[in-house]
Amino acid sequence: MDPVQPQSRLSRCAILFVDLRGYTALCEDLSPSTVASLLGEFYAAVGHVVLADGGRVHNLSGDAVMAVFGLDTPTPASDGRTAVDCGRRMIDAFQPIGAHWERVYGVATGIGVGVHLGVVAELELGSATLRRATLVGDTVNVAARLCHRARAGEVLFSAEVALQLAEAERQAVIALPNFSLRGRTAPIHIYCVPAPERLERALPDVAN
Repeated sequence: MDPVQPQSRLSRCAILFVDLRGYTALCEDLSPSTVASLLGEFYAAVGHVVLADGGRVHNLSGDAVMAVFGLDTPTPASDGRTAVDCGRRMIDAFQPIGAHWERVYGVATGIGVGVHLGVVAELELGSATLRRATLVGDTVNVAARLCHRARAGEVLFSAEVALQLAEAERQAVIALPNFSLRGRTAPIHIYCVPAPERLERALPDVAN
């Protein structure tokens, strides 16, 4: 394939990654066709929330979905808040689905979400015969790593996003220990919209 020099466009936006917890167990216990059907339910549930919140589903990969907010109609003052709210609604939307799967298939599942806000390059990679639109940059990498770290039922996000939430006086947000991303020089400050059990443990510390 002959390489094509990519032409990129820089944008400031919020990136959200969401993926399934318990997916490996599903694949081990169920047939590929059943897993494909369940993934379809997962994609439909989270994709509906993304579109309802004004975002764009940018990529699907196995049990993960990447969404972007503000790429088409940038509103940098609220993209991070919108993405975090979207993540919370995704978790709510998936709860009855996960409960049904556990009843029917005996496998506990959940979803974790990571959100970061910053500059990305939008471009097409590939050759003259094979092209693919993608987003690249540190913003994408950080959001993906935060998603990987998030527990089931949890939204993790960066300090840039936390600042937007603080300006909007959102509640139930706690700071977590700094997080060192693999391959990245400096650790980052991370925050979460916590899973209920984590919030319950954090509340006594807040009271003190």
